[in-house]
Amino acid sequence: MIEGPLLIRPYREEDAGALYDAVRESVSEVSQWLPWCHENYSLSESREFTSSRAIAAQGDEWYSFAIFEREGGRFLGGVGLNFINRVHQLANLGYWVRTSAAGRGVATGATRAVARFGFERLGLKRIEIVAAVNNLSSQRVAEKAGAVREGLLRKRLLIRGEAHDAVLFSLVAEDLV
Repeated sequence: MIEGPLLIRPYREEDAGALYDAVRESVSEVSQWLPWCHENYSLSESREFTSSRAIAAQGDEWYSFAIFEREGGRFLGGVGLNFINRVHQLANLGYWVRTSAAGRGVATGATRAVARFGFERLGLKRIEIVAAVNNLSSQRVAEKAGAVREGLLRKRLLIRGEAHDAVLFSLVAEDLV
């Protein structure tokens, strides 16, 4: 997928090194919100993740995409659809961007592109974005992507064993017009 200056594509096994470098750069900012990102994050964790993505997508359970600069090919972060509910045709959308690329519209562009993928290719009717109450940058991304803030979810996210309240945002296809 092309979204302005971004190339968004499924992860490949050869992305493990670039993913590892971006995570290591961003541990202090990202780890407070995403439990998989931690101080001892290793290259083997990146390899495990990248090698498992094709199987997860085949099972229609998780679609994971790497975000790159279209020019230069620098790895910028990740975006994906998970917790796919085929009964109600909805999914969760999550994103993260390496620290040195934050604040440039990367997550917003990737969110819109992957939401379109969800609606057009997967037949979803609703996509949800759940952000911790104190994760203001993630909430700004959701709003800039056109998502509608629906409400506060008490103790919705468990991060490192601690329950956090979260804000629920939703996207429907009409929001991307």
